[in-house]
Amino acid sequence: MTNTVDALLPLSFLEAVRSVDSPDDLDAEFVPELRNKRLGLSDTVYAQIQRYADAAKKHQRVEQEEAVAIAKLIGRRPDAEAVFRVAGRLLAAQTYLSIPAASRGLIASLPSLLARPIALRQTQRIAVRYINGTVRRHGSFLMLEVPQSTTVDSAPQGVGCSYYESFFRELLRLLGASGGAVDHVRCAARQEITCEWRAEWRSIQRSTVATVGAA
Repeated sequence: MTNTVDALLPLSFLEAVRSVDSPDDLDAEFVPELRNKRLGLSDTVYAQIQRYADAAKKHQRVEQEEAVAIAKLIGRRPDAEAVFRVAGRLLAAQTYLSIPAASRGLIASLPSLLARPIALRQTQRIAVRYINGTVRRHGSFLMLEVPQSTTVDSAPQGVGCSYYESFFRELLRLLGASGGAVDHVRCAARQEITCEWRAEWRSIQRSTVATVGAA
């Protein structure tokens, strides 16, 4: 059993909370009354964001229970699913940038037949390192499995699982390999052994693949 997670994972939770809780009027963020009402604007969240950001820069891992506790805090919010989806997209954007610039360039420029194996290897590497998951190809689909989900028990009805769904969809979109639905085919919240998602594995699309250095 994995007891640690990459620091980017809990960081994505807190950055999503801060993003969702930030007012449209940036000046309002500094109003004390508003800061007290919105968790994402609190000094505690800011300090934790700095802590996890520093750990991520040093490629440090943190105890998974820390991330689980944050996920459960998000799970009590009425907008929990929206926050988890934002967090998943944020994690995908950060992990996409962990792909070496040369590899991103090859994925964006090579013919799809040559680009797809590179994109698959990078997706598999990211899954192992950042979410303690595995990615495998199954026919025309990619399967993401996360045996020890950080969010599975965070909210009723498997709402927390939207985090990994959003992450998987966004990462494949950035790679230009998919843009369709991601199906949650197995869920530990339903008393199944593991959580697993399925996405269509398309040819690399030059019109959608993110450019080198894109967020």
